[in-house]
Amino acid sequence: MDEITKSDLTKGRKLKMGIVGAPVVLTGLPMIVTLLLTLLAASSPPSAIVILFAGVVATIIGFLVGAVIAGILIHKHSVWTKEMRERIAANGISADEIGWFRNELKASEKRSLKSVEAHDLLLADAYRETLASRLTATRIIKSSNKELLLARRRQNSLKQLKTARAGEFQEQIANDMVKIGKINDEAKVMLAEAESRLQMIEAASSRGGSLADNELALKKLSARSAELPLALESAKMAEEIRLELEKEEIE
Repeated sequence: MDEITKSDLTKGRKLKMGIVGAPVVLTGLPMIVTLLLTLLAASSPPSAIVILFAGVVATIIGFLVGAVIAGILIHKHSVWTKEMRERIAANGISADEIGWFRNELKASEKRSLKSVEAHDLLLADAYRETLASRLTATRIIKSSNKELLLARRRQNSLKQLKTARAGEFQEQIANDMVKIGKINDEAKVMLAEAESRLQMIEAASSRGGSLADNELALKKLSARSAELPLALESAKMAEEIRLELEKEEIE
């Protein structure tokens, strides 16, 4: 899957600017114009009152329109953020990308990361790397469970069809389920290792120790973090192609 580009990040910044700017501009502009016109018409009280009234109405309308636009942009930003997370996760989450997934971190992990960063930057790097592995493993488990469920549903659907290649499709789906099942099991092992590693780093930070003798374990986690998402994406692509073939066979 494609990496995040500068244009993607620019789009995100523009959406944020729009969320903040729309209500401010659409409320502030009529307010300023009303104030200026009211001052200019100060010598004619009736005109000033009419301008003030119209300005208040325009300001209220501007605020409501700005709020609606901001709401739309917030939704678009949420969709954009989700898409960026999925694209990042498809290639394996790295330590530098933790910020994209802060809402998926446990409260205890956020507190621990802040504490470790305050005591030892080297340990903090290791903690972020392990958090990335934990997040990757958690996402792979959820995604592979979903893929397994979909594959079972397709198997059940094929059982009801009387096509010449139904048996072949059944076998192919079964093979994919085995592959995805292995990825799921590997991700569970990776998750257990990452959680143990996090506790190890927290303990080392609290006692002022180091993790120089455990770098091999961290490298092992990093390798899994990079390989498993790609393996799962490959299995999902194969399943999607097979689903298209099934549709063609039915038609």
